[in-house]
Amino acid sequence: MFKVAWSKEYNHPLPPKHRFPMEKYDLLPSQLLLEGIIGEEDIFAPRKLTEKEVLAVHTREYWEKLRDLRLTKSEERRSGFPLSDSLVERELTINGGTLECTHFAMGNGVAFNIAGGTHHAYSDRAEGFCLLNDQAIAAQYLLDNGIVKKILIVDLDVHQGNGTAEIFTDSPPVFTFSMHGKRNYPMHKEASDLDIELEDAIGDEEYLKLLLEKLEQLIESHKPEFIFYQAGVDVLATDKLGRLGLSIAGCKRRDEHVLSLTKKYQIPVVITMGGGYSEDIRLIIEAHTNTFKVARDLYF
Repeated sequence: MFKVAWSKEYNHPLPPKHRFPMEKYDLLPSQLLLEGIIGEEDIFAPRKLTEKEVLAVHTREYWEKLRDLRLTKSEERRSGFPLSDSLVERELTINGGTLECTHFAMGNGVAFNIAGGTHHAYSDRAEGFCLLNDQAIAAQYLLDNGIVKKILIVDLDVHQGNGTAEIFTDSPPVFTFSMHGKRNYPMHKEASDLDIELEDAIGDEEYLKLLLEKLEQLIESHKPEFIFYQAGVDVLATDKLGRLGLSIAGCKRRDEHVLSLTKKYQIPVVITMGGGYSEDIRLIIEAHTNTFKVARDLYF
């Protein structure tokens, strides 16, 4: 069975007003266990990143300001969170989860981080509830340690992976693909290697047609040895911040398409949960749970 990174630190250090929808980080593993999709033995508590791993992607100046809680008020507001030691520790743990998942994916084909997908973090700043960029750090770790030579990042969160795009500008080993809302945050978007901008209220069929047309072509042309999949469920029509029109079934079909390709081409994949802001948290949990069900049915 696949391994799942999760720690109580994913949720509890956050102040009460920031808990929703962060409470999904406690509810989702409980739901997966309740439905028998995973067992207790499949969950692991990740280690924290080392400073060396952080600095492989982020600038020393930014990291030391973050570590020492010296962000300016403006920088703190841009991050979206009140800065604290516990918040930095939380971020190091979440990022460590994605990095450790890479080893399990190499062995089992697929691994999950219950959190992760902090794709708005730039090399030199925090943004949009993202302090450190977990997929970028894990990708660079794989490259620096000679584990793989070519990586594809598939970002299907409703918001563009702007930080990831900036970090891997002019980095041929990593191909960044972001399919996101055209008029959604961030207003200033970076240039990924491939961006597909979506109109408001796009529905299942049009969305899936675009994804079907592009993703397998990318795999065939780039020939990645590893894939990171940002599986945000803020693409749902019910999402407060999403502005798209996908149904729960359409979101599941999206996951089926991505993971059927990783299985077909035998490319290890690490999946991060990304965003999800529907008013009814049960919809968020259902959509995230479907991603795990799809992986279980395809791989095991």
